[in-house]
Amino acid sequence: MDYLCFRALCCKGPPPPRPEYDVVCVGLTGAGKTSLLSHLCSEGSDHIVPTTGFSIKAVPFPNAILNVKELGGADNIKKYWSRYYQGSQGVVFVLDSASSDEDLEAARNELHSALQHPQLCTLPFLILANHQDKPAARTPNQIKKYFELEPLARGKRWILEGSSTDNMEAVKESFGQFISLLEDKDTEPARI
Repeated sequence: MDYLCFRALCCKGPPPPRPEYDVVCVGLTGAGKTSLLSHLCSEGSDHIVPTTGFSIKAVPFPNAILNVKELGGADNIKKYWSRYYQGSQGVVFVLDSASSDEDLEAARNELHSALQHPQLCTLPFLILANHQDKPAARTPNQIKKYFELEPLARGKRWILEGSSTDNMEAVKESFGQFISLLEDKDTEPARI
């Protein structure tokens, strides 16, 4: 009796390993990258400070583990982002949907740079329009238009969703869609 058949019959043995994906997470300071990742890891969010440099978190999901390399968003750190792109299998871009027009323009420029970067341009993107719980938040549709995502990201695999630490179930669903893009490398481009 072969191993798989034996395991299926007796239901013993370790569960099959979950696939792991290396993902880079970028966005300007204050976009909420650290808060979202901390909530996904069920860590307390009382002492969150802006990331200086980078941090790495293994974020568990039922069907995969994302090894997320979060890069700080301060101006003196952004210029080094590309040094950390190598080996990434996907990109999470977090933006503050309630930010000033000036900061939103800066986020737009950074997203455009990431979408066109040689090491990232073929990877799936999860774009989170964060802080949807704030009164000044722009909707994902407004962000999509303002960021000109349709023409810019044509032919790429990407998802744009609203997010907030007040609704982590929706954030988990967004990451679930992103994991599907990571698993299915030969899919048609996704646009939401």
